[in-house]
Amino acid sequence: MDLVPALEEPLKKVLGPATAKVMAEHLGLHSVGDLLHHYPRRYEERGQLTHLADLPMDEHVTVVAQVADARLHTFASAKAPRGKGQRLEVTITDGSGRLQLVFFGNGVHKPHKELLPGTRAMFSGKVSLFNRRLQLAHPAYELLRGADDEAAETVETWAGALIPIYPATAKLESWKIGKAIQTVLPSAQEAMDPLPESLREGRGLVPLPEALLKIHRPHTKADVADAHARLKWDEAFVLQVALARRRHADAQLPAVPRKPAPDGLLSAFDDRLPFTLTEGQQKVSKEIFDDLATDHPMHRLLQGEVGSGKTLVALRAMLAVVDAGGQAAMLAPTEVLAQQHHRSIVEMMGELAEGGMLGGSEHATKVVLLTGSMGTAARRQAMLDLVTGEAGIVIGTHALIEDKVQFHDLGLVVVDEQHRFGVEQRDALRGKGKQPPHLLVMTATPIPRTVAMTVFGDLETSVLDQLPAGRSPIASHVVPAADKPHFLARAWERVREEVENGHQAYVVCPRIGDEEDDPKKARKSVEDEAEKRPPLAVLDIADQLTKGPLSGLRVEVLHGRMHPDDKDVVMRRFAAGETHVLVATTVIEVGVNVPNATAMVVMDADRFGVSQLHQLRGRVGRGSAPGLCLLVSEMPEASPARQRLNAVASTLDGFELSRIDLEQRREGDVLGQAQSGARTSLRVLAVIEDEEIIAEAREEATAVVDADPELAGLPGLRTALDALLDEEREQYLEKG
Repeated sequence: MDLVPALEEPLKKVLGPATAKVMAEHLGLHSVGDLLHHYPRRYEERGQLTHLADLPMDEHVTVVAQVADARLHTFASAKAPRGKGQRLEVTITDGSGRLQLVFFGNGVHKPHKELLPGTRAMFSGKVSLFNRRLQLAHPAYELLRGADDEAAETVETWAGALIPIYPATAKLESWKIGKAIQTVLPSAQEAMDPLPESLREGRGLVPLPEALLKIHRPHTKADVADAHARLKWDEAFVLQVALARRRHADAQLPAVPRKPAPDGLLSAFDDRLPFTLTEGQQKVSKEIFDDLATDHPMHRLLQGEVGSGKTLVALRAMLAVVDAGGQAAMLAPTEVLAQQHHRSIVEMMGELAEGGMLGGSEHATKVVLLTGSMGTAARRQAMLDLVTGEAGIVIGTHALIEDKVQFHDLGLVVVDEQHRFGVEQRDALRGKGKQPPHLLVMTATPIPRTVAMTVFGDLETSVLDQLPAGRSPIASHVVPAADKPHFLARAWERVREEVENGHQAYVVCPRIGDEEDDPKKARKSVEDEAEKRPPLAVLDIADQLTKGPLSGLRVEVLHGRMHPDDKDVVMRRFAAGETHVLVATTVIEVGVNVPNATAMVVMDADRFGVSQLHQLRGRVGRGSAPGLCLLVSEMPEASPARQRLNAVASTLDGFELSRIDLEQRREGDVLGQAQSGARTSLRVLAVIEDEEIIAEAREEATAVVDADPELAGLPGLRTALDALLDEEREQYLEKG
């Protein structure tokens, strides 16, 4: 059954090509249905003014306020030397604060006539700072005339007591989006309802057409609440049905049960461990081994704090599978990481990794590395070891997914840092086994429970939250380089002190510094515009440090554009303690393990996300000496960026930070990084606040899918699902 044509109607037919083009390019809206699902971000109450006191810097805002006064200044300028340049300054107020609007040149005539003291209007523009005062330069505005001015269509548009404010762009203001939505709103009647009727009625949710009407033209706050309650359920439920169907399909697949031999490789490995497993590691290992013993493929997410011993748990699972006669593959997102995993696993296993070699143990197997940049001979040998079954364990990048790579009997796939691998890539690797292999996904980014349910809803979750004994605490501090330059000087002194005490340090920068002048990159981001300087670069900082505060120390650089062999050489020198300070980009974010590195200085720390900083910080304090992490930023104390950094400095709990991260950013960013497609599909669902809805939706979705896996009796749900999956596929292909 086809989608209702009214909602599929392209916007250019309904709104005209110019508006439709802006909507498609800037907001990703193409059809009437897309536009109906572009919900208001918030509502202004008629008569109640926005708080000008709380305006965020550098953001595109819409405010409702009253003109307090307007002055026209004439001045001389290069273009108008005879004093003919004009500047209109308008001050608006809302009781909480005042804001200055500025219009220049030819742009002053219309506002000069219209923005008279006492006039109320909606103003939209980007908040900037001029002479220490907030201002909007050349804002777009729409007068809010009184009810007596019946001729004005404005009154018609803002008929409700609540004025919807839409997520807008500089090219298309909120009220223009509002007008476009008024045009297509009648089509909402034809929206097909994805929720089963019993579920909707059982939970007292309003029908979909009514919800769309109430979210775009509410008369009361209760209307908005009804609409939100309903639309949140749609989003949670459709997403959970997609995941439940994936779980259902996976559960139908056969797999070879893998039980470790009683006195095999795993026992030999455990016997040579110099420490006992933490309680958490034992519990998680048991969950994994129970899954491996069943005849359906395991699909498990293993999340753990940086340094909680995830690699050890994953390695024990791999050894269990090798014991049971299968092979295990570990997939890493980058070559540097694959090499490191290989090195650390071979070290942990010792003679157990020397299968078929003199000096190898009787239980030993071969552990091979397979990456794209390996020489032909080494690659050929690795692939031969895989196809004959000589190698029990292979570690590699997505070179492992290539068609040419054949396994003897692939039993387990371990994926490191899942969010860099789409579902399709998991499927491709899965196809390498005679039967689908078991799957273990590891992530060091702690994910709150509901996000795990939303993003990795097709996986069962295990959490490692204890740090092994002997890990040292990390002290973190924010270094406000602009307000207190002497703090930065002290930071470099601290690095020298650590080196004098026989330790090493990292300096992390957001950029490499040898970027070509790419016109695309030349379009600076909003932040760059504000700060008038590009982010600090590895090559520049390394140069400044060698000549200045760290002269005399051995400083090296590491970044993603270096040849893999060069990276490896640099990493080996650093790991061997030959280099004192490593100036790097975030290539060191995951998996670099140098226990002797105790200090880290993150330059322009405000340019990194909360979880990224937490990851980076996890690189120090890995030995017995305490770690130190200094977050350098030039952002002013009151800015949201500095609050983010203060949060990171104040806690070492990754789960707590991931909550803060989510509350500060839109879920979309978090989910978008974590899985293709999720960014676009969440509009009103807030993953942290709506924990209960997500958990309930997961239960309902599982029940619906178990009863009717094909959803034959729910055409509306099938339609919504197709739309969601198309979106995912599109996103995935774009990312691919």
